[in-house]
Amino acid sequence: MRNLFLAFLLLFSLKTSAQNKQVKAACIGFYNVENLYDTVDDSLTIDEEFLPTGKKNYTLDIYHDKLDHLADVISRLGKDLTPDGVAILGMSEIENRKVIEDLIVRPKLADKSWGIIHYDSPDARGVDVAMIYQTKYFTPLFSKPIRMNQKDNKGRERKTRDILYVKGLLDGDTIHVMVNHWPSRRGGAAATEPYRNDCARVCKEVSDSLMAKNPDAKIFIMGDLNDDPNSPSLKDVLMAKEKKEETFSGQLYNPMYKFFKAGIGTLAYDDSWNLFDTIVLSYGTIRENAAGYRYYKARVFNEPFMQQHSGAFKNYPLRTFVGDTYMSGYSDHFPVYVFLVKDIK
Repeated sequence: MRNLFLAFLLLFSLKTSAQNKQVKAACIGFYNVENLYDTVDDSLTIDEEFLPTGKKNYTLDIYHDKLDHLADVISRLGKDLTPDGVAILGMSEIENRKVIEDLIVRPKLADKSWGIIHYDSPDARGVDVAMIYQTKYFTPLFSKPIRMNQKDNKGRERKTRDILYVKGLLDGDTIHVMVNHWPSRRGGAAATEPYRNDCARVCKEVSDSLMAKNPDAKIFIMGDLNDDPNSPSLKDVLMAKEKKEETFSGQLYNPMYKFFKAGIGTLAYDDSWNLFDTIVLSYGTIRENAAGYRYYKARVFNEPFMQQHSGAFKNYPLRTFVGDTYMSGYSDHFPVYVFLVKDIK
C-alpha cells in the first residue's frame, strides 16, 4: 500500500530537471514473451513441440503456469512511476489472438480493461507480434500489418513476422507505434543481416513519411530486433541516434543505447549479453518543449525474481524451457519500457 501511495505521489508531483512542475506519467513497453503457444494443434503452422503430445509435454498446467508468470511480470511494468502500470505493451512470439485473450484475464491483469490488436502473420512457426493496451488510456484509430516480402539469396520466399503499425490516442495525444520481431540470426549474424536491414528500412520509410507530414509526430518503433543498438540495422539504416542531445527534427533516438554500453542486456547467450529488445523514439517524442507527452526515461525490467540464480546460466533471464525441460520461468528476454510525462495544467 505504501509503494502504491508513493507511486501515486510521483504521478502528480514528479519534478523535471529544468522546471518545477507537476506532471503526469505514462508507460509504453515491449516484451518478447517466448513462445506463448496454446495447447491446440494448428495444422497450418509448426507448433507440434508445444502440444501435450509433443516432446516438451506442453500441458494445460504448463500453459496456465506460463500465463500466470507473464501476467505477474506485465502487472509490474511501470509501477515505479504509474499506479496503473504499462498503458501500451507490444509483444512478440504470440501464437494467436486466443493466447492473448487468455493472458489478459489472468488474476494479475484482470483488474484492468485491456484491448488487443493482433493480425496473423505468415511466420512458419506461427508466432506473431501483437499489442495490448489499457482502454482507460489508449484509443486505437487505425492499425494494419505491414507484410515483409523477403526472399533468400536463392530467390525463395522467406516467411517472417509482419510489422504491426498502430495509430491512436494516448490520453488525447496522437501516437504511432510499430511493433517488430525482426528475423533471427540463425545461420549467422552476417548472413542474416540483410533481412533485418530490410525491416529497418521499412520502419525508417514509415517514420520518415509520418515526420514529413508532421515534424513533431510521436513515433515508437519497438520490438525484438535481433540486433544490438550498434548494429547496422539500427545505426546505419534506421539511423537511431545514441544521444538525445544529438537528435534533431526528422531523426530517431535510441534510449536503450546507454544500457547496452553499460553492459546491460535483455537476453544472454554464451556468456555474453545482447540488447535486442528496443524502443526507438522520434524527435517529436523527445523534444523538451513538446506539447502533451514527452520522453522522460527508459528501463530494462530485469528484476531478480525473473533471473536464474544458480548454475551455468546464473543471472540469465529465467526462461520457460531449457531444451525440453520445463523451468517454470518467464521468458528468455527481459521486457523494456519508456516513461512519458506531460505537464498538468
